[in-house]
Amino acid sequence: MRQLIVQVPEGSGGDALAIAERRGGVNLVQFPGRGEDGPVDLALLNLPNHLVGAALDDLEELSPLRVTFIPTGALTLHPPADEAPEQVTDVTRRSPIEVYLGGLQSVGSWTGFLGYAAAAGAVVWIGLFTNTVYLLVAAMLIAPFAGPAMNAAVATARGDGKLLGRSLLRYFAGLALTVAVSAALSFVLRQEIATPQMVSASMLSSTAVLLPLVAGAAGALNLIQSERSSLVSGAATGMLVAASLAPPAGLVGMSLVIARWDLVVSGLFVLLLQIAGINLSGAIVFRAVGLTAHGPRYSRGRRWVFPAALAVTAAALAALLTWQFWSQPNLQRSTREQRAAAAVQEVVNSSRTASLIEANVRFTRANISGQNSLLTMLYVQPAEGAPPASDEEIKTRLTRLVSDRILQEGFNVTPLINVTVIRPPDRLPDDGLPDAGASDEGFEPAALLPTP
Repeated sequence: MRQLIVQVPEGSGGDALAIAERRGGVNLVQFPGRGEDGPVDLALLNLPNHLVGAALDDLEELSPLRVTFIPTGALTLHPPADEAPEQVTDVTRRSPIEVYLGGLQSVGSWTGFLGYAAAAGAVVWIGLFTNTVYLLVAAMLIAPFAGPAMNAAVATARGDGKLLGRSLLRYFAGLALTVAVSAALSFVLRQEIATPQMVSASMLSSTAVLLPLVAGAAGALNLIQSERSSLVSGAATGMLVAASLAPPAGLVGMSLVIARWDLVVSGLFVLLLQIAGINLSGAIVFRAVGLTAHGPRYSRGRRWVFPAALAVTAAALAALLTWQFWSQPNLQRSTREQRAAAAVQEVVNSSRTASLIEANVRFTRANISGQNSLLTMLYVQPAEGAPPASDEEIKTRLTRLVSDRILQEGFNVTPLINVTVIRPPDRLPDDGLPDAGASDEGFEPAALLPTP
């Protein structure tokens, strides 16, 4: 339930109660009062979440209308007393007007927003510089990017160009500050090379678009649900939205200082992909639950803005995906690593020469012009029943087979392969030395040998 305090002209209090009752209101109270313009009637209304907007539409007839909206849930208990368990189970979704007004409130303060953006930049820099994963998680928690990203989706669904512009301004201003803070720390502390965690953060999968699409839908569902209808907190959903924003923003700043343009491109791609994916899925969900261009106490929306903004978002998302799949393998290295590892394992298992112990397949970030280095480290042992072969013969054969297979797959990489043959103790070659458990009989300790 949502609680509203309504101020209507004197004599209209009964009409306000009747409207609220038609809209499912309970525990309704009317009492006389005095407002700014003289005597008025006050009505205390408790309405179902999803019917607040419809009730406000009806109450507009009682002009001039003043409404105090209390955006917290109310537990309404009324006779008969034995039905209390059923009376407090109103967990219907929020009204579109409540979602919209909450979005407008969140774009008011710049000080706190920029403070959190700067703090996120410092924390993500420490995490990337020291290779500390839990600090990256902390940066995701305090990064304030979920708010403007979801407000952009609300504005798109509502057709509010002004709110859309303000939301995008906050989004890119926050990202710019996070990038600037991480770049300043790298410059002051004289960072010169990319850390392993930076390289890891730059690795993208061909399924990277799924995260912002899911995050946008999850964020929209969290905003429209009643606060007691789910055990998933808003902070958890906000972290999901910011999961792929804070690390790439820090990555861009740090990479700019050390002139690693490949890492900069990877980070910028993720930041643009996030805002496009979140806006697309979030706006569709908001529109599906009733956020339209016009509503109670709202006339700023334009009907054409929603299809236009959605078309621009979809076009931007399509352009980003085209860029990702066209520039192979730079923006899908993680997927290429997995597929190459599967191909390597298949080659070794079908060679009948060796059995695979472990395969480590990964891209390197070495600055070698004209090649995408795919480093493949293989640890194998001679296969049982295979014809006798020396370690060098096994290495040469597997290197050729694996290299040919990777090139045939069209990964657009330069395979760098290192094969290590490890033999079990029972298959070690005979080098003429005694076994470790052999008797020492016939051997005289060096200390007892006669001096020449």
